Amino acid sequence: MAQYSHTNSKGVTYYLFTSVTKLRGGKEQRIYYFSKSDTNAKGEPCDLPDDRQVEENPRNGFLVLKKKV
Repeated sequence: MAQYSHTNSKGVTYYLFTSVTKLRGGKEQRIYYFSKSDTNAKGEPCDLPDDRQVEENPRNGFLVLKKKV
């Protein structure tokens, strides 16, 4: 699987990762997060999901994934 990368307005490149976490009720949930490093021990590199879009916080340049409307 290819790894998605996105460069924000401040010129910093972030890489997308995913991992599965267990919630308190025992249910498992997939989470997505960005990292400045292209390697991460906690998650696996992933491509941008079809049902998500990248949005940037204009104040600090942080990236988040949001569901497409």
